[in-house]
Amino acid sequence: MLYRKYRPSDFSSIIGQDYMVSILKNAIKKDKISHAYIFSGPRGTGKTSTAKVFAKAINCLNPTENGPCNKCPSCLSFKENADIIEIDAASNNGVDEIREIINNIKLAPAYSKYKVYIIDEVHMLSTSAFNALLLTLEEPPKHVVFILATTNIEAVPITILSRCQRFDFHKISLDDILKRLNFVVHEENIAIDDEALEEIAYISDGGMRDALSILDQLSSNTNKITINDVISHFGSASKKQITDLYNCIVKNDVAHFEEMMQNFKKLAIDYKLLIKKLLEKIEYEAIQNKKNPNYQGLSYENLKTMAFELASISNYVNINIDPYLLIEITLLKYFHNKLDNTPIKEEQKLINESKVSINTVKKSPAPKEIIENSSQNITPASDESSKPMASAPKEEANVTAKPSTNLENSELSALIKVRINNCFVSATKNNLQEIKSKWPEYISKLSDKTLLNLIIDCNIVAASDTIAILTNKIDSTVPLINNNLDNISATFNKITNLDYKFVALNENAWNDEKATYISNLKNKIPYTYESEPIIKKAADPPKIDGIEEVAFNIFDKDKIEIE
Repeated sequence: MLYRKYRPSDFSSIIGQDYMVSILKNAIKKDKISHAYIFSGPRGTGKTSTAKVFAKAINCLNPTENGPCNKCPSCLSFKENADIIEIDAASNNGVDEIREIINNIKLAPAYSKYKVYIIDEVHMLSTSAFNALLLTLEEPPKHVVFILATTNIEAVPITILSRCQRFDFHKISLDDILKRLNFVVHEENIAIDDEALEEIAYISDGGMRDALSILDQLSSNTNKITINDVISHFGSASKKQITDLYNCIVKNDVAHFEEMMQNFKKLAIDYKLLIKKLLEKIEYEAIQNKKNPNYQGLSYENLKTMAFELASISNYVNINIDPYLLIEITLLKYFHNKLDNTPIKEEQKLINESKVSINTVKKSPAPKEIIENSSQNITPASDESSKPMASAPKEEANVTAKPSTNLENSELSALIKVRINNCFVSATKNNLQEIKSKWPEYISKLSDKTLLNLIIDCNIVAASDTIAILTNKIDSTVPLINNNLDNISATFNKITNLDYKFVALNENAWNDEKATYISNLKNKIPYTYESEPIIKKAADPPKIDGIEEVAFNIFDKDKIEIE
């Protein structure tokens, strides 16, 4: 096996763990060997290999700059050395095995300077085994060194950790794995494409052992290893495929998108790996969006939302749900069919036009100043008067503000519409920042648990000096929030000493309001203050005395006659 053939024999061949290696080399050089070490980190990152190199180095008769010389009798007999004891705690996790170690450590080394115990997967030891190991770790004989290795440091008792020098191994970088793979490929005369080699390094997810195992499996084929071999054998997706998938969204090519998703599913690609690659592609596109003023892809807001939605898919996957179904539905959201009123390109065109015309609109706050997370790059007007503007007739029906709720209570619907309008009249970025700074305090001090459950996931997206707009991703929660606006205002103002009213929207309704606001600015239609409608409160139910309440709780209410 390649991973065994190319296991590190000295510190120079340990890949990607330079910091840990330098500390261990200095400890040997200065003869400051600790009695116990613990190496933690993901699988295949070199924990056990480093432990063996370190054990060989501290017993080497002629240590070098890179640790063991690999020439002296101690180094040459390392694999058969009775003083190097390697234990797999996964299969030897009982207290009896630890007691045997305790009994044997009293004996001096037979051939070496140190007797070294390497306990792999130490977190698998039982509680009684850990307890038996404690005293020995605290005061072992001078000739004994313990090296514990684990992939689950959280499962190791703190009493054990406090008695060891801890070294945290990290995933090996893609570049370091590629360098090592290139070395092995050259040594073994393996024919392979650069793209395939890079894909192997990517699939290994920071583990050198996994990378070498994949290469070993593919090298059994006598032909040249290609990217298609890697994809078909290990269920991966190439960079080109991910780019093509993204381009399908940009070009609105649903047919090709569906074909690609079906192909991914046939190849049994790990959905987590697919999501990871999509997120990396989104990150790249988001950076290009901000760097390039002529960027032609999705808007930054769409990219950001897509990233968070993809990242949350794993929370909804269970045995009954196909993860590919969730991925496909999530991505389809960013396609725009012919019935859409504001497809991506038209929306971007509207935004670009508003950039030109916005400076001619006086006394209207710009979207960048009032709206959080807006992708519009619109500069505020030079005259930012906070006074309400004179009323202007709204002649074009397609640019007037629209109600953002379908609540049955028409009075409450009217109130929501008015509060959104009045918020836009004098909303500013400073107001938004002020209320957002107070929101965590409000959430932490709110004692009404029912109300807290409603608003815990809300975001504040716009604010004037008296009104704030909240958004919530769960559509069914928004009406419940709007039915509790008085309670939210009362508790918020009491806790923060501010004076605010609130209104809640789902994210789609909020996006509509933003688009309407931009359109109104483009058409020079100002927002003006409107009076809030008065909502009649429901009459309190008739009071009943204690005897009646007891009767109602016991008997059928409709069959009770009270004289």
